[in-house]
Amino acid sequence: MSGVNLSGIVKSYGAMQVVHGIDLTVAEKEFVVLVGPSGCGKSTTLRMIAGLEEITAGDLTIHDRRVNRIAPKDRDVAMVFQNYALYPHLNVADNMAFGLRIRKMPKNEIKTTIDDVAEILGLTEYLDRRPADLSGGQRQRVAMGRAIVRHPKVFLFDEPLSNLDAKLRTQMRAEIKRLHKRLGVTSVYVTHDQVEAMTLADRIVVMNNGAIEQIGTPMELFNNPSNTFVAGFLGSPPMNQMKGTLTDSGALVGDVEIKINGATGPHAGRNVIVGIRPEHVTLTAEEGTSPLPINLDLVEPLGSEALLHARHGEDNLVFKANTENDIDSLSGVNKVHIPAHLVKIFDADTGKALVLGD
Repeated sequence: MSGVNLSGIVKSYGAMQVVHGIDLTVAEKEFVVLVGPSGCGKSTTLRMIAGLEEITAGDLTIHDRRVNRIAPKDRDVAMVFQNYALYPHLNVADNMAFGLRIRKMPKNEIKTTIDDVAEILGLTEYLDRRPADLSGGQRQRVAMGRAIVRHPKVFLFDEPLSNLDAKLRTQMRAEIKRLHKRLGVTSVYVTHDQVEAMTLADRIVVMNNGAIEQIGTPMELFNNPSNTFVAGFLGSPPMNQMKGTLTDSGALVGDVEIKINGATGPHAGRNVIVGIRPEHVTLTAEEGTSPLPINLDLVEPLGSEALLHARHGEDNLVFKANTENDIDSLSGVNKVHIPAHLVKIFDADTGKALVLGD
């Protein structure tokens, strides 16, 4: 199969195993994002694809070629790092051309290639400048340009936007998305930022403790997380999770029964986690909703919307609400209304999503 395929990939440092036999296929021209908290194994996995870390067990193929023992320079991949890794004494053009000169590409071809890529990245007017004379976003574009000029089979991105401020990160996300659409190169991108994952990915791979928790499109993972970890990691703010017990007709959270879609059947009496996204509640009663009394702690205005920080029993909750240019009216909110069809139910012991009957 074309693209990148990881089969039973394991990475150990002595007796400590940090990646636990993961299986993943990245299709040709697909943009896949590995996301997870620090120490989950995502960067180690990327470095194994690049050849910068030795694979302890399993098979790695790139475009149908097994590359476990192939040197990084012979894998036909290009990597963009967090720290840019530019040569400070070389100008932009020479930084981008460095790898091509090592490969002894003819000078006229190098110039044509550099000019073409510089135009794509908006770097034409900066080709004579050195890295010290560039902004962080411009340096990151140079690092991307150095990767693009090689025309690799696979792009690998290791948290490339972490050193940029919030505005530049937003701009660079859009540029990377447009670039992938234009070039169509298979890409694997690592980040701890779930917003980057949601906005960039064709598919997201959520990792935790060296294992894959769930793989799917951004909206598949957002709407149907397979467990409480994924539900709590994706989303900004993440999904609210409340302790409860299934009844014959819904879920009991404290002394409040929440309507849910699907028959509880044999699950009645089971301890569960009741999940609801912050943006899925309403402040007024609607058909198919259940009222949930809350104690409001804080209203956090964000412009057109606000975050309501509240408690219900022992559970700390966050909800989103439209301000409608009147933030003061939100200070008196004492209940929210939860739509039954948007409630997610997870087993309290395993954390796995429960599939209820029709």
